[in-house]
Amino acid sequence: MEKIFKTLDEQVSILRNKNLIIDDEEYAKNILLRENYFFINGYRYLFYKSSKDKTFIKGTNFREVYALFYFDRQLRNILFKNILILENNIKSILSYELSRKYGFKEKKYLNPRNFTTDPKKSKQVGDLVKKIKRQIIVNGREHAATKHYQNNYGYIPLWVVVKVLSFGIVGELYTILKPEDQEKIANIFNVDVESLLTYLPIIANYRNLCAHEDICYEHKTQKEIPITKYHELLNIPKTNGEYIYGINDLFALIIILKRLLRKDDFHNMFSEISYEIDYLSGRLHTISIDKVLDHMGFPKNFKNIVRMD
Repeated sequence: MEKIFKTLDEQVSILRNKNLIIDDEEYAKNILLRENYFFINGYRYLFYKSSKDKTFIKGTNFREVYALFYFDRQLRNILFKNILILENNIKSILSYELSRKYGFKEKKYLNPRNFTTDPKKSKQVGDLVKKIKRQIIVNGREHAATKHYQNNYGYIPLWVVVKVLSFGIVGELYTILKPEDQEKIANIFNVDVESLLTYLPIIANYRNLCAHEDICYEHKTQKEIPITKYHELLNIPKTNGEYIYGINDLFALIIILKRLLRKDDFHNMFSEISYEIDYLSGRLHTISIDKVLDHMGFPKNFKNIVRMD
């Protein structure tokens, strides 16, 4: 069935026909115009009577649906800010360790011999080195720091290059390091190599999701994180022997950030998220905050994680 353009009046009519209360039509139209009906509509499912009966629970107000939309935006902003902090930490640590061991000029740190000798990854090593060199050429002209080093010294050190590399490329770079270099970096974060290898693409996935204002609170990742002590300490429920929260949901990202961020950064982030959850709770009337938390993958005692070492 072809989707056709709908005016604001038609959009309001569609929502009302699904039993959504709109007590201020001008307010609703302004929100729909500014935020986009399609994106607002992405938050309606929690307020439906069921997956089959796609009408709103009796009493659901447009302001509640928008409150969930606004909560998700605030959540994205908080997560994005802290993912960028972590991204900088990872780039700084990786560039320091590689520069210390292999040198700070491109010919030194991009020497293929510096990376894994696994024959299965030889093509990946070659491709990634070429990709990084291409990024240096393309972005070196645009970025002030890279331009400064290139013009004044004739080379760009790795600690400057990482600034123009995407987080995805840096994550891939970690996968082709020699095992001893991977372990050195993982130890700084006090995690094992396998965990960090799993965490990096998940972080990159959420980074891109937050940057593009996609729905965040109920996002599920393809990768699952390994079980941590926090799953047991929080007594997260299980189904068929498997934890139901903190595996490939938003709480899994919280666990990752708990493990990788500095303690103060994590506490500040968690305080902001907790505030937004409490604020949303006060604006919900037809559904409970527990329903939202369930879709986020947050156990009811989620706040306890902040006090755990």
